[in-house]
Amino acid sequence: MSTARARVVAVAVLVVLGACSSSSQSSQLPPSQSSQSSQSSQSSQSAVYNAACKGTLVASTPGTITVGAIDELSGLAASHRTGGVWWVNNDSGDTARLFAIGDDGRELGEYALSGATNVDWEDVAVGRGPVDATSYLYAADIGDNASARASVQVYRVAEPAVDATATTPVTATLSGVDTLTFTYPDGAHDAEAFFVDGRTGELYVISKDLSGDAGVYRAPADLAGGSTTALTKVGTISLGALNLVTGADITADGGVIALRTYTKVLLYRRADGGSVADALAGSSCAGKTAAEAQGEAIGFTRDGRGYRTASEGANPALHEFVAPVRGIQQPWVETPR
Repeated sequence: MSTARARVVAVAVLVVLGACSSSSQSSQLPPSQSSQSSQSSQSSQSAVYNAACKGTLVASTPGTITVGAIDELSGLAASHRTGGVWWVNNDSGDTARLFAIGDDGRELGEYALSGATNVDWEDVAVGRGPVDATSYLYAADIGDNASARASVQVYRVAEPAVDATATTPVTATLSGVDTLTFTYPDGAHDAEAFFVDGRTGELYVISKDLSGDAGVYRAPADLAGGSTTALTKVGTISLGALNLVTGADITADGGVIALRTYTKVLLYRRADGGSVADALAGSSCAGKTAAEAQGEAIGFTRDGRGYRTASEGANPALHEFVAPVRGIQQPWVETPR
């Protein structure tokens, strides 16, 4: 959404809520999505939820994004292809491009998406797609401040290899971009949250509503490029007035879902065999947050033991919150694979 409008809404949120008490270069998907390691990955990735419930998440600030072109950061997602790499996108007004950054926020590359347009890109996700054992980037052009768009688009492209140790950023254009067009079953909605279910490959959009009742919408997995799909509404999350969902993510194993608002992070545990809708209809635990002027982005770490958040604006800090390792409260350090 526009910066000016978002700041007005954010101030209103703070006023209302302030009176309340705190309520490797392989192209394969990460090991957490393979059957051989599913049991251990579920245990590892559920650690972030357990730590949130216990209030033991460890906060740190591993870096700052100093890329001048990234000034309205709206989406954040860890690479599934290369450790130490994160993908980010700007809000509306930018060209159709994604940025790769390192763990410390330094720029690794700028990637234009061939044939795509940016009406109002609000989130970025990484996940499975139509080709087995291949990681895909998803750029979610789902923003609609006026709730007037007849349809919205999500752009899908195979995730490129990125050198996490590079000292000179690359500039490239990604070809083979698929356009997935979506319509809502109940009229147009503004939305800023999108993720890909690591278990099923299904796509999820969560609406942003001033009422605090966020709609959960689902699209099938492995949609054909160029297709138009009517989303299915599978639930409503009641967060309370002015609790606007500004971002979302899911762990690679699909076991924990994160929603963020301007002032909160909520984590939902998904039972084995349960659906995303079931998880979001259940109770949540509040994750730790940092003071962010206009926080919209959230993404789980590649190993799923923590998450990062960031705000719009120039030179935003990267805030990280991770589960303690073996009872020792220290930041989790990922090793590139």
